[in-house]
Amino acid sequence: MGVERIVAAFKKPQKILAVYVCAGDPDLETTSHLIPALSAAGADIIEIGVPFSDPIADGPTIQAASQRALSSGTNMRKVLELLEEVRSRDENLPLLLMTYYNPVFRYGIEEFAAQLQEKGGDGLIVPDLPVEEAAPLRSALHERGLTLIPLVAPTTPEVRLRTILEKAQGFVYCVSLTGVTGARSRLPDYLRDYLQMVRKTTDLPLLVGFGVSTPDQAAQLAPLADGVVVGSALIEAFRRSGLDGAVRLVQGLRAGLDLDSDGHITSGNTIRG
Repeated sequence: MGVERIVAAFKKPQKILAVYVCAGDPDLETTSHLIPALSAAGADIIEIGVPFSDPIADGPTIQAASQRALSSGTNMRKVLELLEEVRSRDENLPLLLMTYYNPVFRYGIEEFAAQLQEKGGDGLIVPDLPVEEAAPLRSALHERGLTLIPLVAPTTPEVRLRTILEKAQGFVYCVSLTGVTGARSRLPDYLRDYLQMVRKTTDLPLLVGFGVSTPDQAAQLAPLADGVVVGSALIEAFRRSGLDGAVRLVQGLRAGLDLDSDGHITSGNTIRG
């Protein structure tokens, strides 16, 4: 199904909650149990992070998770096997890999795209791959019904924004701040204007990530975007309180997204702020 699963997710009458897990932190068996539990708790899209030795877009929390995963022997081949196992248990859950470009390039673009399709993935997020160099990977994925999710930032000029989104599919990953991943105590004041600019450029759904960590923040973002992406806060919750802590956080985020600014349950999927 590929990108079709992602499209179907955004047809739900609710905002989308995407969550990031680092495959292999602390081991792959744990990750294989964590993903279905997060889905059951209210996560609509799962981003499976491929651990990498130099994760330049990530803050201390995900960097540490990557190091733990690498120490446990996790690599791209094993992550693809994990993906296959998770898919065998859930035909409808959108599953994305999030990786840096080097592991994909070393694997071989065509072979990687073929394996991603075979194992049941729906697409890919590559934070260090600029649009000028993305065509070969994007084409290999699109030929197999998969998508390369674009990332944009508050510093992205409008002209470049149009270039990035010209051939995009699925949704747009809107980085909320200038900096690396990690939980933040408050959201930037410029988010509304930034998201309105992206909204004018594309009809694709917008998910906001980097820095989103609490149900209150999810509730603040719900009127402005189509959903949120949460990673570092989830890793920290799991480290502190295990599976129960991760599930509680996802349930709280789901509740935050499902309430409008007046505390009412929302209906419909997109509020154009």
